[in-house]
Amino acid sequence: MKQLVVAERFCLIGHLVAMAFGLAGLLLVMPHPEFLALLPAGQTLFAWSMAGGGVVYILLGTIAVAIYAYRTLGLRNWLAFMIPAVFLSLGSELLGTSVGFPFGDYSYLSGLGYKIAGLVPFTIPLSWFYLGLASYLLARAGLLSKNEATSTPMVWVRHLGAIALGSLLLTSWDFVLDPAMSQTAMPFWYWHQPGAFFGMPYQNFAGWLGTGAVFMSVAALFWRKQSISLNLDQLNLPLVVYIGNFVFAMVMSLAAGIWVPVVLGLLLGVVPAVACWQLARSTALREQLAQVESMPDKAEGLTAKLPAATVGVSTK
Repeated sequence: MKQLVVAERFCLIGHLVAMAFGLAGLLLVMPHPEFLALLPAGQTLFAWSMAGGGVVYILLGTIAVAIYAYRTLGLRNWLAFMIPAVFLSLGSELLGTSVGFPFGDYSYLSGLGYKIAGLVPFTIPLSWFYLGLASYLLARAGLLSKNEATSTPMVWVRHLGAIALGSLLLTSWDFVLDPAMSQTAMPFWYWHQPGAFFGMPYQNFAGWLGTGAVFMSVAALFWRKQSISLNLDQLNLPLVVYIGNFVFAMVMSLAAGIWVPVVLGLLLGVVPAVACWQLARSTALREQLAQVESMPDKAEGLTAKLPAATVGVSTK
């Protein structure tokens, strides 16, 4: 297990570094190619970044989140989320690039790897998986404590709320990413019929919300009889993945002079994500303190374990 933790951290750090490296290439080197002369093997590094940088950061993010899910959720629960997320999002993307539903009329360009059926880069459904899982776990942890998940009469209302909020977190990231990635000096996709929202059609957001809600609902059904509890520290990776990818998109948008989607993304994505993370920590600590007070003879031992309190994403 220790080796898995090391591999997970290595891939997470590599994921963040690869995004930073990509930003440097797109925002500094492309407009100012003279920077290449200041770097050893500058031309080679830039060519590699443009040819495969997008693929590398998505693959590293996918591997980091997959290892994390295997360690914390177990093999069954990891696959019960990943398989629907990958195949349902791929189906949506293939429909979108073929007939314009559910996102609108768009096409992918080069830079994100081999295209499935010549339409959708294989990395795209992987990004749906790792951002989708990070969003969903944060939403569930914020809305469902361990005890409430098993005993609250209105438990399915909270589960539906977690699906809705998780989909919103995922879509809020797209608010910020899509305008920048389709209008940068080296775009990764383009809209055949640009929409009113900084080049994006409003239909795109409905497609994102709908696709996210569908595969999160499927995962919730698979998880309904599984007990899933996360250590407080284990909530850090979903938050880091979400914030790291949001910052990447935010820097791209601001560099292009696009700030309204960034504000919307902060209000509808980052703020709720951080609030869920903080609420989950507060709820878990409060429940642990209540347990300490109910068993004074074990108070000292339980108090020592407070940092390792769990947050509930239990689904029984």
